[in-house]
Amino acid sequence: MATPRTRLPKYSKHIQPQHGHHKFSRYNGALPNGDRGRRKSRFALYKRPKANGVKPSTVHVISTPQASKVTEPRPPHRGDCDREAEDVRKTCDREAEDVRTTNTFEMQQNILLEKLLSYSEHHTKIQAISCKSQHSISYTLSRSQTVVVEYTHDKDTDMFQVGRSTESPIDFVVTDTISGSQGAEEAQITQSTISRFACRIVCDRNEPYTARIFAAGFDSSRNIFLGEKAAKWKNPDGHMDGLTTNGVLVMHPRGGFTEESQPGAWREISVCGDVYTLRETRSAQQRGKLVQNESNALQDGSLIDLCGATLLWRTADGLLHTPTQKHIEALRQEINAARPQCPVGLNTLAFPSISRKEVVEEKQPWAYLSCGHVHGYHDWGHRSDAEANERECPMCRTVGPYVPLWLGCEAGFYVDAGPPTHAFTPCGHVCSEKSAKYWSQIPLPHGTHAFHAACPFCATQLVGEQNCIKLIFQGPID
Repeated sequence: MATPRTRLPKYSKHIQPQHGHHKFSRYNGALPNGDRGRRKSRFALYKRPKANGVKPSTVHVISTPQASKVTEPRPPHRGDCDREAEDVRKTCDREAEDVRTTNTFEMQQNILLEKLLSYSEHHTKIQAISCKSQHSISYTLSRSQTVVVEYTHDKDTDMFQVGRSTESPIDFVVTDTISGSQGAEEAQITQSTISRFACRIVCDRNEPYTARIFAAGFDSSRNIFLGEKAAKWKNPDGHMDGLTTNGVLVMHPRGGFTEESQPGAWREISVCGDVYTLRETRSAQQRGKLVQNESNALQDGSLIDLCGATLLWRTADGLLHTPTQKHIEALRQEINAARPQCPVGLNTLAFPSISRKEVVEEKQPWAYLSCGHVHGYHDWGHRSDAEANERECPMCRTVGPYVPLWLGCEAGFYVDAGPPTHAFTPCGHVCSEKSAKYWSQIPLPHGTHAFHAACPFCATQLVGEQNCIKLIFQGPID
């Protein structure tokens, strides 16, 4: 049997150290229309030539009493800042005139000085928002008060942003994951639940290159706005924090991403990177409880759910122990070289070459997923009391789904390099036994409050007692 071959990350002035990899659950090696530009089924994060990370700095509390007259609150916009500064100047001049006509000279000086200091402070806060090169997060507490946290350059980190938007601040564009059981027409009419600026990943530029995830990403104006209705709060240490509408969920596997791994608990990550238990629903106003002994640092095998797409994080070190595409292809050729046969038609079966288009071929193996017997395709065996896609196995008379088998091509989903002996039910994707059993016990988020196990290669919800089945091949009768 072929052994897995791995490629070590190189460290030179030409190839930067590798932070990690993102892989999408659902896409078996590539997007349906191919990987293009920033829209791919997998992303590799490398150390940037120049650091672009940011860290929190100055905090401003902006009070706008006149905003109480506005019917709909909105965060401060950069385009309004010059006009507001001009209004401040005019107001200052007007009040200065009022002071001169009603008070003594000494009182006039004290009152004017106090008001000038107040307006100067307010104008400084406006400038903090209007500075186009300044990153900031705005927390709208009410129609009359907003807290703005400035972020300054961090020379020790790289920042990568993920979201649905195709605007330049987004490094990796993600789209909604559509279950393999749904057709293209259904996929087109689905309304996206992924945020345009969903999350940001901040990686240390120095060893051990720790990567941390934060909810929400900075938009084209380098801002993150949490509106009045968003879940937000002030922590005991005084810093502001909040959650995005549909949330960013993370699950760290226990024991790493190995043959012995066990699923961990799903948590929600805040805008500032704190870890919380899940809300009752994805968009509930009440946050979960703070989990103090867990962090937002990504591990090998961590799952990130953006409410519409689930990403698998693989570290550079973790990929050293992962089978490669060449290894999976060698396993496919090894199975075909054994010449498995249909036990009824006695025709030789063969897994098709790894292709992006799932077109059923004549020699492709099919399986009865209730028992695991592998056959060639036939159109008989229907039972009147069974579902349309269910057949009666001619070998053991078990009735169940009868589907074509597909080899799982995305090597990053494998927890070991074992032979492909098990199939997920009911989709028929085939991988190693330990990989199948690992994914069969992972509850993936579905909708706003449901969780269920799903095939990592097509996102189809798994069914059956164990969610997967051991395949029974028949060798050639010579």
